[in-house]
Amino acid sequence: MNTYDPLLALLVFLGICLLGFLFFRPNNGWFWLINKGSQSTDKIIVEDILKRLYHNENAGKYLNINDIVRTLKQNDKMVIDSIDNMATLGLVRISGDIVKLTKSGSDYALRIIRAHRLWERYLADKTGFNKTEWHQRAERKEHELSMDETNLLAHKLGNPQFDPHGDPIPTITGKMAELKGVPVSELKTHTIGRIIHIKDKPDIIYKQIMAENIHIGSIIRVVEKSPERIVFHSEGEAFKLAPIMAGNITVSILEKNISYEEDILRLNILKENEKAKIIGISKEIRGESRRRLLDLGFVKGASVSIDLLNPLGEPKAYLIKGTSIALRNDQASKILIKK
Repeated sequence: MNTYDPLLALLVFLGICLLGFLFFRPNNGWFWLINKGSQSTDKIIVEDILKRLYHNENAGKYLNINDIVRTLKQNDKMVIDSIDNMATLGLVRISGDIVKLTKSGSDYALRIIRAHRLWERYLADKTGFNKTEWHQRAERKEHELSMDETNLLAHKLGNPQFDPHGDPIPTITGKMAELKGVPVSELKTHTIGRIIHIKDKPDIIYKQIMAENIHIGSIIRVVEKSPERIVFHSEGEAFKLAPIMAGNITVSILEKNISYEEDILRLNILKENEKAKIIGISKEIRGESRRRLLDLGFVKGASVSIDLLNPLGEPKAYLIKGTSIALRNDQASKILIKK
């Protein structure tokens, strides 16, 4: 015999109401959050496709649908559906299996690139994040910034022309400063140049260049070139790179009569019982990190020497203006000295 329990029925009813509220409540309900997440994913896929098309077309290459599906780490069907929607919206046109940007698509891509490069510049100038993190953080942030927020960020940064890798930042109208330079892989021996750009793609090569501690703004002199390697001197160190790595570093060639000072070194090269004067701080170090070094006394003209060596190699303690300051080799490599 069935019995009716009004308390149990009430509890079941309240449970159903609670689940309904959690699922469908405006803005924050599970249904809306799932829907919003889906829309966000669609937007990210579209914007990532636009960026890839723009960079490839700018290099004189055109991608087909399979190229796009293969390079995007997303569900294949979602990528194909996104391409179809982009064609309907007039962002791309499809010829056979080749996908090309329209004027609207190119303008949209430039807005994403502008947001990405401005955010990288913000991370470099205003935060303490390591440069190996800039690109990935900007990859996420570029999809979140509205056009107004991007323009406000540009204004706060002083409308910079280049990001910290040396890539030109599109203006609000889509114009970009011209990057005039030559890849290190194409330089002849004895050529002197200043590093103005380091490609941050592909990631594996960029990380190798970063591991070599090669800095934008550094002056280099090529001393050896062969099909296997390219060797250049810069700031007291010799760098040996495979041509494929050297091809991702761009320099502005300097006049032959420029004074290339071989005796300008990095602080990390200084040896015990040697003294030197500070020449300056590399442009590679920015924001709070730069201000901290200046506040600690690492200013142009200041005398510096090693105060204490670390048996483990680093950090070393440097004597500057009567104070012992410990620096890691990575920090010291961005301070230029003259013995």
